[in-house]
Amino acid sequence: MWGRPRNGPPLFVSLTALLLVLTAAWSHATWNLALKKSRGGGIAFFWLTAWVEVLFYAPVALLVFAASAWRPDGIALVMMLGSALIHVAYFVFLDRGYRTGDLSVVYPLARASGPLITIVAAVLLLGERPAPLAIAGALAIGIGAILLSGDPRGMLRRGGVGFALATGTMIALYTVWDRQAVAHFLIPPVIYYWGSIVMRLVATTPHALGRKDEILAIWRADRRAVLAVAILSPLSYGLVLYAMKIAPLSYVAPAREISILIAALYGTRLLKEGDTARRLSAAFLMMLGLMGIALA
Repeated sequence: MWGRPRNGPPLFVSLTALLLVLTAAWSHATWNLALKKSRGGGIAFFWLTAWVEVLFYAPVALLVFAASAWRPDGIALVMMLGSALIHVAYFVFLDRGYRTGDLSVVYPLARASGPLITIVAAVLLLGERPAPLAIAGALAIGIGAILLSGDPRGMLRRGGVGFALATGTMIALYTVWDRQAVAHFLIPPVIYYWGSIVMRLVATTPHALGRKDEILAIWRADRRAVLAVAILSPLSYGLVLYAMKIAPLSYVAPAREISILIAALYGTRLLKEGDTARRLSAAFLMMLGLMGIALA
């Protein structure tokens, strides 16, 4: 797949894109590990990460803005605000999932349920007919989710599963929203993403102002986790964006799902969450399902 297929990009470009995507997958799984290992913090924690993100990535965003002819308008600000609110919900659900469940369960379910929910909604609400490979991928995700839960009858009662599915719903929502922003309204991705972080900071500041002691406690106890999430989360997104710029989406989208397997390895090996064979098998099946959807 990452060689030089007919009419595909040169080998050097393909290998560069693969390296970018694998680094992005590692970054994404690693900031989730940092969040899981933290003492928790909800919106206060993510208010701190938003501050770090805004300051750390401001030079990049400002350079792109200065080099671009694009200027913000009302629609762009609304899209950034909408993305910010969806991402706040995403982070809160994800954090709650990690407080009540295992990384090797919550992360794969959250990552895989988003595309699965999108396909189901497209069929039920829009009358679309997915390609056979996409249907096979969706079935693989469903089977993997059941295998991951251990007991299908009590799946929703298992720690973190409900929050993982809610996180997946937010993933599906912000995927559609953000794609509309950059594809339809042509907002430059780097500026758009940085602007949405600024909006996230603005939206959560009223909540944070009444929790100064909590914020200080989080910074003292979980400073490394805050920095890891703030730096690695945008980095993983930016690396994927650049990879998609130099290589076809059909190359990039399946490869990035290796993060599911990395997170499952983190959970079962580093955090000693147990059920290693079953959880890794389930994560592998869900990864293959996502690859099928991406290639369909």
